[in-house]
Amino acid sequence: MSFLSRTVKTIGTHSGMFHCDEVLGCSMLKLLYPDAEIIRTRDQKELDKLDLVLDVGGEYNPDKLRFDHHQKTFNETFASVRKEDKFNKVKLSSAGLIYCHFGLDILKKLSPIQEEYFLNKLFDKVYDNLIQEVDGIDNGIPMFEGEPIYHISTHLGARVSRLNPKWNDTKTVDEMELFKKAMAITLEEFQDRIDYYCTQWWPARKLVLDAIKERFSLHESGKIIELKTPCPWKSHFFELEQEMELGDQIRFAIFPADDFNSTFRVQAVSLTEKSFVLRTPLYKTWMGLRDDDLSSVAGIPDCIFAHANGFIGGNKTREGALQMALKTLELAEKDEKAEQSNV
Repeated sequence: MSFLSRTVKTIGTHSGMFHCDEVLGCSMLKLLYPDAEIIRTRDQKELDKLDLVLDVGGEYNPDKLRFDHHQKTFNETFASVRKEDKFNKVKLSSAGLIYCHFGLDILKKLSPIQEEYFLNKLFDKVYDNLIQEVDGIDNGIPMFEGEPIYHISTHLGARVSRLNPKWNDTKTVDEMELFKKAMAITLEEFQDRIDYYCTQWWPARKLVLDAIKERFSLHESGKIIELKTPCPWKSHFFELEQEMELGDQIRFAIFPADDFNSTFRVQAVSLTEKSFVLRTPLYKTWMGLRDDDLSSVAGIPDCIFAHANGFIGGNKTREGALQMALKTLELAEKDEKAEQSNV
């Protein structure tokens, strides 16, 4: 639901000690409603007069632009509000509520990339890697139940908390000025995260997608991809592999070691993004060898190294890196057939 047609001239949140969730929520709202006045009060009669209220008031009602999460009956998560079964079921704070309802409109305003697929991905990534942290901490949700439920990567909550008036301050403190400083910190973090996804994450994803699509042009097996430019590729690879329903057929990636194409790397694909177990490591007799010793054993010129566990190797040429992948696949297949014949 888009709220852009609604007039918002006043935004209310609670007075007293501020927390990261309402500070970030106000920062996001000001991106959509830059002229809106932020009013901090706990007086319900005053709150009732305001156009939009978050983190106070005891009511969650999007139609009335009321976004509190403290009431006993509140159990909303990203999945329940968005009607999408995504992410861990972390209870939303006011930041999460504002993001779920206003986030796409905010991203459309900030992002130089307006492609719908990207905006939806950006929406998910910003929630998963920023907003969810704020939600989890504000609601006191433990990070771990076996696997991590959410990740802390910014410590934004602690940075905001430190801006509150000191308990033993003897000077008169302007709480609204401190609140505005906290808003500036959360806004910078929010915008920095969007900038990263637009200028670094998305270009890398396109490189990986192109490499996957063109893999059969590189070799008929389709088991090797080539990245034209070195980039962070593994998280994109596994996500795209799942989206494209490719199974585990791809075994190696080759790419330049630097922007000057001076040497090349061949990297084995792991079972999962975070696994150290490889689908097909570089051939076992090469592991730990370097330079001429490696070239002699492998029968491939210009080898530089093969890591001791076979997850990555180097060659002076693109063709050499490709041959390291192809010969590994050939030898691994022969070994597998030999093992089967001995059973």
